[in-house]
Amino acid sequence: MNLSKHNIHIMAGLIVLALLLWAGLQNFSHVLSGIGWVIGLIFPFLLGGAIAFIINIPMRLIEDHLFIEKRVKKYPRLEKAKRPLSLILALVAIGIVFAIIFFIVVPQFGKTALTIKDRVPVFIQEAQVWADSMGNRYVDIADFVKKIAGDWSKIQSSLGSFFQKSFMSVVNSTFDVAGDILSGAVNFGIGFIFSLYVLLQKEKLGFQFRKLVYTFFKRKTGDAIVNILDLTANVFQKFITGQCTEAVIIVVLFSVTMSLFRFPYALMIAVLIGTLSLIPIFGAFIGCFIGALLLFINSPIQAIEFVILFIIIQQIEGNLIYPHVVGGSVGLPSIWVLVAVTIGGNAWGVSGMILTIPLCSVLYIILREYVAIHLKQKNIPDILIQNGAKALRKSDPPLNEEEKIQK
Repeated sequence: MNLSKHNIHIMAGLIVLALLLWAGLQNFSHVLSGIGWVIGLIFPFLLGGAIAFIINIPMRLIEDHLFIEKRVKKYPRLEKAKRPLSLILALVAIGIVFAIIFFIVVPQFGKTALTIKDRVPVFIQEAQVWADSMGNRYVDIADFVKKIAGDWSKIQSSLGSFFQKSFMSVVNSTFDVAGDILSGAVNFGIGFIFSLYVLLQKEKLGFQFRKLVYTFFKRKTGDAIVNILDLTANVFQKFITGQCTEAVIIVVLFSVTMSLFRFPYALMIAVLIGTLSLIPIFGAFIGCFIGALLLFINSPIQAIEFVILFIIIQQIEGNLIYPHVVGGSVGLPSIWVLVAVTIGGNAWGVSGMILTIPLCSVLYIILREYVAIHLKQKNIPDILIQNGAKALRKSDPPLNEEEKIQK
């Protein structure tokens, strides 16, 4: 081995890296707590970056479509003011959405909650009457159920004590929750202010970041880092835009159809399904289950009718609307979407289910391009990979007379 100065430096670096990895594995809990402490310190700024990314989506649309470059160049003052004006209009648009939710949807939620509260005792009474009638009709089954259930009064008293203890624990933890809410509000405030600074000078910050990348890395590596970050930003933007658009369409579809068929709690169930549909694959079905449960309290037949309506709308949405609204915007096949959602949900819950799809999409696109480039360099056509041995036999040159005799 050539022990040049460069190779000695590489070996020394690998030894140091190996020692650091060994030390980290030996003190894994301390490493995790240290990472958590660092994330806690910079969390408001991470949150601010996420807020800036979301606000930038409508802001960019306003800037590109309202403040067109040809128009703006004629008015120098307008050209200088287009960035803050775009930011203000984007914030106003987001504020209008939240105002609609607060003044229209929230009161509807309150009315629905009160209706369900009044309906639950009636439902329990009706269920008890039905159970008594079924018990009188089918005596053997009633005796079997009584043996399993035991004394109902004991069950009621145990349930009462359980709810009393639960209530006391909730009261005791109220102050902790209030402290968490206050801390969250402070972090959100700092993050929001930070996001405004980021959005007002995003080009400058992007330029400075690229300068740092090209300072510390070689040209080829720097190009790769910048391209991957641009790809990630584009995929996340398309994913968020597509999912939000689809959620709005689902809310409109369910609220209109449920109102036409005179289902109760139409707006609340529609908003619930639309919100949960932001969770890919499983979200809408969770909303269907909750909606069917609410309707079951009112009428079991209505719950069955709602499930049928949900299946019909899901078929229309999945086959006609989703491909046009979201389509292949994230560039990830359905099987890998399922894998990403399952792994993300198991690792980080609901947020993992949402975030792992665009992340896996980025990895999939990078891997696909890497494979395509290297197969092209090796001069291996797709038909050879698809047909395998058959293609190899077809591509072999014809045998001469000697080879035929040998065979």
